[in-house]
Amino acid sequence: MRSLFGCLIYFLSLLVSGVNGTTRLNRLDSHQVAGQSYAQRRNIARPPQRTLDPSASENACRSRPLDLVFIIDSSRSVRPGEFEQVKTFLADMVDTLDVGAEATRVAVVNYASTVKVEFLLRAHLNKADMKRAIARIEPLAAGTMTGLAIKSAVTEAFTEESGARPKSRNIGKVAIIVTDGRPQDRVEEVSAAARASGIEMYAVGVGRADMTSLRLMASNPLEEHVFYVETYGVIEKLTSKFMETLCGLDPCSRGHGCEHICVNSAPSFYCKCRSGYTLNPDEKTCSPEEVTVLVVEDPCKCEARMAFQVQTQTALQDITARIADMTKRVEQLEDMMGRV
Repeated sequence: MRSLFGCLIYFLSLLVSGVNGTTRLNRLDSHQVAGQSYAQRRNIARPPQRTLDPSASENACRSRPLDLVFIIDSSRSVRPGEFEQVKTFLADMVDTLDVGAEATRVAVVNYASTVKVEFLLRAHLNKADMKRAIARIEPLAAGTMTGLAIKSAVTEAFTEESGARPKSRNIGKVAIIVTDGRPQDRVEEVSAAARASGIEMYAVGVGRADMTSLRLMASNPLEEHVFYVETYGVIEKLTSKFMETLCGLDPCSRGHGCEHICVNSAPSFYCKCRSGYTLNPDEKTCSPEEVTVLVVEDPCKCEARMAFQVQTQTALQDITARIADMTKRVEQLEDMMGRV
């Protein structure tokens, strides 16, 4: 009786609290309701903005280890103030990288009519020293010998003696060229040679940069390796773009087209098939493996015995299932009797 009375009291209290909650909801100020509705509509229409500050993002990515060489144009067309903006861009890029002996190493090649390797990959293995070295770079003033600068980067900056890791380490080699003009020498052949040696080439054009030359220098796909900004004043916008590009993301997470399994072999990937399937020539899809069935005659002519064994096994399985069903029913009856 006490238990029944307690249950009634409990349900009555729930009803009262529900009425009070409804009353409080109805008393909400109409401006508050309108404000909440506007905020919900705004959040649905506009997704949360991404943050570009690695320290402020819970999902900040880490750059994969690289041998990275910046090739920067300091010809007469680049004004002193604009060259300072290029240096700020380089410093910002360094801030987004994991710099270190076993992480990313950075070198800078400065060019105009002549080429100067400002510092090599082995020179600075921490961000502070690297940024101080960038701050000391001075423009070279005349000419735009971009082809010569690329060739110098390959023969002087990307060598093991200069700090590049050996090919056996599978460390990505990346060159980022920044220019605002038209090369005064040939860039097609030297760029092709650089790409053939395993260097991934990015071309950044500013202002009057020749787009045809940028495309001749860059790696494929061109839409991912050629960038353009109208002025040096907005070149810092490319920092976030390169941060995404150079992130150490699993290549399989970017979309792969593998029918079964994508295997990360950074910076690329390859497809595998599940057991029982083989990879097709397109290296994406899978087909069932061909199964060879061997027919062996029974020398003792035991077909009748095997048929009897199959029938016996089927009967035993049926009996086992019935016993399990009866056991379950008995347990249910015992449970009901226990409740009474």
